[in-house]
Amino acid sequence: MQDSSDSQNPVNETAARETAPVKKGVDVIADEVKRLPNGPGVYRMLDENGEVLYVGKARSLKKRVTSYTRLQGQSNRIMRMILSTAAMEFVVTQTETEALLLEANLIKRLRPRFNVLLRDDKSFPYILVTGDHASPAIVKHRGARKRKGEYFGPFASAGAVDRTINALQKAFLIRTCSDSYYENRTRPCLQYQIKRCAGPCTGEIDPDDYAGLVSEAKAFLSGRSQLIKKQLAQQMEAASSNLEFERAAIYRDRLTALSHIQSHQGINPQSVEEADVFAIHQEGGQTCVQVFFFRTRQNWGNRAYFPKADKSLEEADILESFLAQFYDDKPAPKQILLSHEIAEQDLLALALSERTGRKVEVATPKRGEKKDLVDHALTNAREALGRRLAETSSQARLLKGVAEAFGLEEAPRRIEVYDNSHIMGTNAVGGMIVAGVEGFAKGQYRKFNIKSEELVPGDDYGMMREVLTRRFSRLLKEHAREEPPAPAEEPDPETLEDGGQEAAPAAGDMPAWPDLVLIDGGQGQLTAARETLEGLGITDVPLVGIAKGPDRDAGREKFFMPGRPSIMLPERDPVLYFVQRLRDEAHRFAIGSHRARRKKDIARNPLDEIAGIGPTRKKALLRHFGTAKAVSRAGMEDLAAVPGISEAIAKLVYDHFHE
Repeated sequence: MQDSSDSQNPVNETAARETAPVKKGVDVIADEVKRLPNGPGVYRMLDENGEVLYVGKARSLKKRVTSYTRLQGQSNRIMRMILSTAAMEFVVTQTETEALLLEANLIKRLRPRFNVLLRDDKSFPYILVTGDHASPAIVKHRGARKRKGEYFGPFASAGAVDRTINALQKAFLIRTCSDSYYENRTRPCLQYQIKRCAGPCTGEIDPDDYAGLVSEAKAFLSGRSQLIKKQLAQQMEAASSNLEFERAAIYRDRLTALSHIQSHQGINPQSVEEADVFAIHQEGGQTCVQVFFFRTRQNWGNRAYFPKADKSLEEADILESFLAQFYDDKPAPKQILLSHEIAEQDLLALALSERTGRKVEVATPKRGEKKDLVDHALTNAREALGRRLAETSSQARLLKGVAEAFGLEEAPRRIEVYDNSHIMGTNAVGGMIVAGVEGFAKGQYRKFNIKSEELVPGDDYGMMREVLTRRFSRLLKEHAREEPPAPAEEPDPETLEDGGQEAAPAAGDMPAWPDLVLIDGGQGQLTAARETLEGLGITDVPLVGIAKGPDRDAGREKFFMPGRPSIMLPERDPVLYFVQRLRDEAHRFAIGSHRARRKKDIARNPLDEIAGIGPTRKKALLRHFGTAKAVSRAGMEDLAAVPGISEAIAKLVYDHFHE
C-alpha cells in the first residue's frame, strides 16, 4: 500500500530526488543490459550533460554492452569512458552491415570524444563531361552527382583536376565555358584563339567532329590512353606524309599534352584498374593515413589524413574506424587495398557492396604489384607523419618561447587573436583566429558582425568590447570556468558567429578557454579588452596588446600587458616572427570577412527591400527603367505603365522612395 503522506507532499519528493545519488558508470550500463535484445544495432554512451562520449555497433547489443559492466581488463581509455557514462541510447538494426554504416554516420555527425575521428571531411573533386548539352563541356565538379553526364574521379585535390582539365583542353579542344556563356557567343573566344577549344559555339567545328573529340576525351579518361595516343600518332604521320604540316603540328601538340598528363601521374599500375590504397603509420603518439586513388589504371593523386585517435589504439583499429567514416558519403571503388588487416574486413566489404550495388573487394595484398602500391603508400605515410611531427615540434618550441616572453606559467595550448575591420565604421566585422600546438586551427575561427546601433561609426574600442563580450559570454554559458579548463572538441565549421563550441574531447586536445589572448592594438585597445573581461568576472585570462612600431614598421612592435611595462622583442627573434604571423593572420581573416560583407551589401538592390516586389516584378521594372536609381525617380504614371505592374504596386514602389 502506498504511503499517502509521501504522495501528498511534493516537497518531500523533490528533496528525495535531489539527495538521491546520480547513477553513473557500471551501474547505468548494467541497468540498460537488462532490456537489450541479442540482435544487431548501434549504441551511444552519454555523459551527465547529455554529450555523446562514444558511438559503437554490435552484432549482439546485449553481449557487447555487457562487456562494459566489468572494469577489470579494460584499457585506461575504456575505463574513463565507462566511468563517465551517465546514460545510453540504442538503435536496433536489421543487419550488422546496416549497423556498421549507421555507426560511421553517427560518428561523423556527433564527433564523440572517445571515437576515432576523421578530421578532414572535404568532398573530393571529379571531372565531369556534361551530357545535358549538344556540345558537351568538361568541368570540375564537387558534391552530389545531379547533373547529367559522365563523372571521372575522384581526384586527390582541386589542383590535380585543374591541371588535368588544362591539359585535356590542349589535347582534345573541349570547351570549359558555362552553357549561358556558350549560348551568347557571336564570335570565338580567347580559348579558341590560343588553341584550347574547337569553337563549337560559333560553328568553327562540325558537330560530328566535335562529338569525336568528346568521345576521345572520354576514352582517355576511361583508361584507353595508349589507344588514343596511337591513333593521334598515326594521324600525325598521315598529315605529315600529305605535307599538311600545320595539321600535323596540331596532332603533335595534342600528343604532348597527353604525355604531360601521364608524366604527372607517377605510378600507373597495369593490373589495378580501379582501387583506393590505404596505408597507416603511427609515431610519436600521432597517426597518418595515406590514401592513393587509382582509376582506369591511372594514378589520380593522393591525400594524407591525420585522424584523431587515442594513443592506446592499434593501427589496425584506427584504420578500420577510419575506413567506415571515409566511405560514409563517398562511392567505393571495385578494390580497396590496405596496409594492415582489419578485424571486420569481410563485413566492411559486404556493407560497401550493398551500398554501391556491386561487389567491392577489401584486401591486404602480400605480393605482386598491389603489394608494391601499398608499400609506396606506406612510405608516403611515414614521410608525411615525419613532416608533421617536425612542424609540431617547431610549433611547440615557439609556444614555449611565447610563454617566456609574456610571463606565462606554461606554453599556451590555445591562443586567440582578435582584430576588427571596417571602412569609416561601415560593414564592421570583428575576427578571431585560433592557434595551438598544431598551428592555425581554422575550423575554430570566428567572425562577429558588429550589431550594436549605439556605437559611433569607427569606434574601435566599442567594437572590441562587443566582440569580446559576445565571445566570452557564450564561453561562460557553454563552458563554465573550471580547474583545469574543460577541453573543447573541434567545432562545426558552419557555426561561424559568436564563438560557439562543441563537446569536450579527451585531455590533451585544444581547450575551450584561451591560455593567451592577443589584441591587435595598443594600450587603449588592451584597456578596453581588460575592462570587458573584468565586467564578465574573468580576471585570469592573460591579455597582450600588439602595437605597430614607429612608421608601422614590422619588427619594431611594442607589446602591452596589464600591470607590466611595455616590452619589445629582439628584431630577429623567432618568437617575434611567430607573433607577427598570428597578428597578420587575424588581420587577413578580419579584412576578408569585411570585404565579403561589403560585397554583399553592394550587390543588394534597393528593390529587394520593398514587400510585394518579387523577382518577376523587379525584373520588369529594371528592364523598363534600366537601373534601380531610375525606378526611384519615376512617377506614379510611369511606374503603372510597366507591364505587370498594377496601380497598387506602382503606389507601393512610389511610396517606398518618397516619404
